[in-house]
Amino acid sequence: QTILCLPRSFEYSQKNAVLVPAAALGVGGMLVFWLRSRHKIKTIEMGDGWWGSGERPLKGKEDESIRPFKIEASDKEIEDLHRRLEQARYTPPLEGAAFHYGFNSNYLRKVVAYWRNQFDWRKQVEVLNKYPHFRTTIEGIDIHFIHVKPSYVPHGRAVQPLLMVHGWPGSFYEFYKIIPLLTEPSRHGLNEGDVVFEVICPSIPGYGFSEAPHQKGFDTIATARIFHKLMNRLGFKQYYVQGGDWGSRITTNMAQMLPQSVKGLHVNLVFVNKQGLRRMISVMLGAYVPWLVGLTREDVRRTYPFMQKNIYDLLRESGYLHIQATKPDTAGCGLNDSPVGLAAYILEKFSTWTDKSFLHKDDGGLESKYSLDELLTNVMIYWVTSSIVSSMRFYKENLSKDPNLTAHARVGVYVPTGIAAFPQEIVHTPRIWAKQNFKNIITYTYMPRGGHFAAFEEPKLLAQDIIHFVRKVEQL
Repeated sequence: QTILCLPRSFEYSQKNAVLVPAAALGVGGMLVFWLRSRHKIKTIEMGDGWWGSGERPLKGKEDESIRPFKIEASDKEIEDLHRRLEQARYTPPLEGAAFHYGFNSNYLRKVVAYWRNQFDWRKQVEVLNKYPHFRTTIEGIDIHFIHVKPSYVPHGRAVQPLLMVHGWPGSFYEFYKIIPLLTEPSRHGLNEGDVVFEVICPSIPGYGFSEAPHQKGFDTIATARIFHKLMNRLGFKQYYVQGGDWGSRITTNMAQMLPQSVKGLHVNLVFVNKQGLRRMISVMLGAYVPWLVGLTREDVRRTYPFMQKNIYDLLRESGYLHIQATKPDTAGCGLNDSPVGLAAYILEKFSTWTDKSFLHKDDGGLESKYSLDELLTNVMIYWVTSSIVSSMRFYKENLSKDPNLTAHARVGVYVPTGIAAFPQEIVHTPRIWAKQNFKNIITYTYMPRGGHFAAFEEPKLLAQDIIHFVRKVEQL
């Protein structure tokens, strides 16, 4: 029996001699793959798209020329605007309502009277045209942008390209006050180190003078890809990006898509929606032992009472979002037809998103931070281009796919990141929460004042923070 078993045991030992190393090799390979995958930076697939009318042409290369563009005002559009303003109907506000029910119609009458009798659109068009405008065709639609270079570059200074992206209901015009601070910092007392910029401000497709997509599905990923193509077409291999509101989401996607092209990302609104046990514990303990969960005293001041600031205030300010994320074309019909309705809808956001306490003011506090010329110029960009509906659709395209805006949270942001946290922003994101997504935060600044429309409201504060951030990145 022993002799009979010998060949069999020899057979087994031969098999083991093959199987054990093979298994070890397999396990080792899996371990190496796992270790490598841990260090491999995930990115968003760049892909491609077509947003022009009809089917994508099978033949012929897209016209990649960059064409100078000029904004123009016509007698016909001004006469039509004046006629509509004169025929506006108003509903009296409730007594003592201030801005709690939305835009106060008593103050709206004053705004419309100024718009009809004193606002000079032709003069504002000259202001808009003071920077060079261009258009170029990308993925079937015309993309509008301004490109401002420094008039003088001191010897030894490197010019950094900076793409700045607006949100809703803003426009490229939001950046008009910050552009000179970035392109000529020394003239404005911002001479910090050797940082000077050339600034590119595109209009999101469907906003202002950028053509609206003709196909469904145009989201922030498509916008990020188009803006990468724009920067590449302008000859930039690496560049900085900056944004707030949708601009923050778009520039973050740009950093997730092509991290090798984005030298640094600066945002003044952080999209972080990861929930879970860790966040719940952080919220529960933060008000009592903030140091235990990584919150600062300033985080506590801005975040609590939590239900009031993060639930009730957000619900009050986000009714528009639900409409635009579901049936934008219906609500948009009235806004596209009535300049008064459009102004009320847009300017109400410039009130409460600038400062929540402006709810209590009869005039919404609008003229304490902006001039009526500035506010109405932004409204006019939507009016003359008939772009309010297409701008509202951007919410449906993004939120219908991803209601919580969390789909891209699984892809970390590894490029150097700067965060400017303005105290009157709609929601506050502590650094410890932001770190879940943004893995390489270089600067995080508690801004002393200001709200959602940072570049428009506090251009100098924002410019200082951008310069400080870029200077630190350049020293890395």
